[in-house]
Amino acid sequence: MGELDLPSGMADAEGPKIVVTANGPYHVVGAVPVAMETIEPNPEGLSWEWREGRAFAPEPRTDFFLCRCGRSSHKPFCDGTHEKIRFNGTETASREPYEVLAREYDGPTLELRDAEAFCAFARFCDPGGKIWALVGRSDDPEARALTIREGRACPSGRLVVRDRKSGAAEEPKFSPSVGLVEDPALRVSGPLWVRGGIRVESADGTPYETRNRVTLCRCGASSNKPFCDGSHASIKFRDDLAPR
Repeated sequence: MGELDLPSGMADAEGPKIVVTANGPYHVVGAVPVAMETIEPNPEGLSWEWREGRAFAPEPRTDFFLCRCGRSSHKPFCDGTHEKIRFNGTETASREPYEVLAREYDGPTLELRDAEAFCAFARFCDPGGKIWALVGRSDDPEARALTIREGRACPSGRLVVRDRKSGAAEEPKFSPSVGLVEDPALRVSGPLWVRGGIRVESADGTPYETRNRVTLCRCGASSNKPFCDGSHASIKFRDDLAPR
């Protein structure tokens, strides 16, 4: 999924951006709101809804720095700890576009694209039946609706669902914003959920593909930097911004 899939106006080159600094924080340029986003489970304990919570917007500033090493004592903002611990933030993510990286799963009325390297382990792909099986039954209205729901809820954009007839992506509409993911079911804090087509630039000045939704690592442990690969779950990362 590239810029052609963004809602109108989201691919504006003059809009906000996030710059990955070399072995340092994310430099957010533009008036971008930052707020907590908590994964709410269904009665079976599976990821089902997103709930927005406490806001951290550094108003009225239009540029600020978000922690990338996971060790700041002023989370979500950087306090310079990356220098003390000699954080290695080397970017390792592929520069290939999403459509090249994604595997295709075709169903009767829907198509699913899956770029597994971007998985943020939010688990919205499970509650109605795993999305890879659901798309194969998308001629059933209930299975179709669940496929779309699960695909749209994926924060990283690993999963993208398209209508087979029109080719249109089933994308949620976002204003440019950053969410601080909290996962109480696992008792961990997750990535930065970057929404609304915010441009992400490498430390060398090269832009990554602009997408409607991506997740950036903020625990420091991802092997797919700057993107999240779910490592926050295995290292039990906590930002201590929310009660446990």
